[in-house]
Amino acid sequence: MNYKYIAMAVILIVFLFETFMQYLEIKSADREIPENVKDVYDKASYAKWLAYHKEKTRLAFFRHIITYVITFVMIGLNIHAQLLDLFGIEGDYAAGNMVLILDGLVFLTALFAFEYVDTMGIEQKYGFNRTTKKTFLIDQLKNLIINLVITCGILSLFIFVHRALGNWFLPVFVGIMLVFLLVLVIISPFMGRIFNKFTPLPDGELRERLCALLSENGCTVKEIKVMDASKRSSKANAYFSGLGKTKTIVLYDTLLELMTDDEIVAVFAHEMGHNKHRDTLKLYGINMLHIVIYVLIAWVLVSRPEIYAYFGFSGLNYGYAFLLLTSVCLAFLSPFLGLLSGVLIRRCEYAADRFAAENGYGEALISGLKVLSKDSFVCLSPHPLVVKLTYDHPTMSQRIEAIEACMSQRKHS
Repeated sequence: MNYKYIAMAVILIVFLFETFMQYLEIKSADREIPENVKDVYDKASYAKWLAYHKEKTRLAFFRHIITYVITFVMIGLNIHAQLLDLFGIEGDYAAGNMVLILDGLVFLTALFAFEYVDTMGIEQKYGFNRTTKKTFLIDQLKNLIINLVITCGILSLFIFVHRALGNWFLPVFVGIMLVFLLVLVIISPFMGRIFNKFTPLPDGELRERLCALLSENGCTVKEIKVMDASKRSSKANAYFSGLGKTKTIVLYDTLLELMTDDEIVAVFAHEMGHNKHRDTLKLYGINMLHIVIYVLIAWVLVSRPEIYAYFGFSGLNYGYAFLLLTSVCLAFLSPFLGLLSGVLIRRCEYAADRFAAENGYGEALISGLKVLSKDSFVCLSPHPLVVKLTYDHPTMSQRIEAIEACMSQRKHS
């Protein structure tokens, strides 16, 4: 059994599937816009959105092609193993981590131009980008360092536990990863400071209304913060971050610029709905399931050292096992896992919208969602299959339809 041929066949299947998804994304521009969101864009802004959508999807398609060409070449020609031999790197820790570092550097270098064109070209052209070239370059460097530190740290821990416990490492490492994931959620408010500045929401009517909403629903948070998102983009958002005593509500400064106080409170009420329904814990549960699946597959990969000879290695390479896990196994499973988790997360979004509507913020939430859609150039008519397999939110039309149904039911009850 030639494992390289199997890996490349799987990658080809994933490539064809993702190419089809990209095609449907491109063709979404030709779909009729639902009636309840036709007022989001006027004629001029719709023409601008259409041009933006075409440029973004075209760039994403070329990026997708290049990514898979590089993947095929590196796997097909055993590039990772050849680079290790060239540098004379040996040992489980050194060889495994170097594979991840080399792979990260190759893809960063190859795809940097796409990231640059996307941010400094398209986003700049349509008035969304506020990132300077210096900030863009620093962000790219920070992302690379953070990703390599996390992945190499996890890989080193994996190697240590596997070598110490053998096959018994499975439940131990799953437990470690679940704790690690929980720690990441808890410290997420602090991690955000690596990229952005956060300041307290100023005293005033808006803060009083938000605090009153928190009090009415028995919710306590550490802080209500405003993030300087405007230094990178004009797009707006709001979210809960952290757990327990670190729980923080974050409002983009662009959100404060774009929306009325009523709309901001409505968006805030939506986020309150997530908190009320403990959606962060539900998401944690979904991630727990994913981690169990990931670690189980990783265990299979490291239990078969004969696999790696087909990729140019003399024996097991933990770093390459990680790449096979992410680039082959998880890439193949992703649509199936995404289908399940997407259904659950979209239900959470509907429930959070319903919570806001039941608290009297339905009209303002609809208005706020339309502002966000127009501001972010949201596609209002994506293909249903793309939504089911790749979206973690319902479409804007679906959300508004559900909010209006809730308001109607509330009115007649």
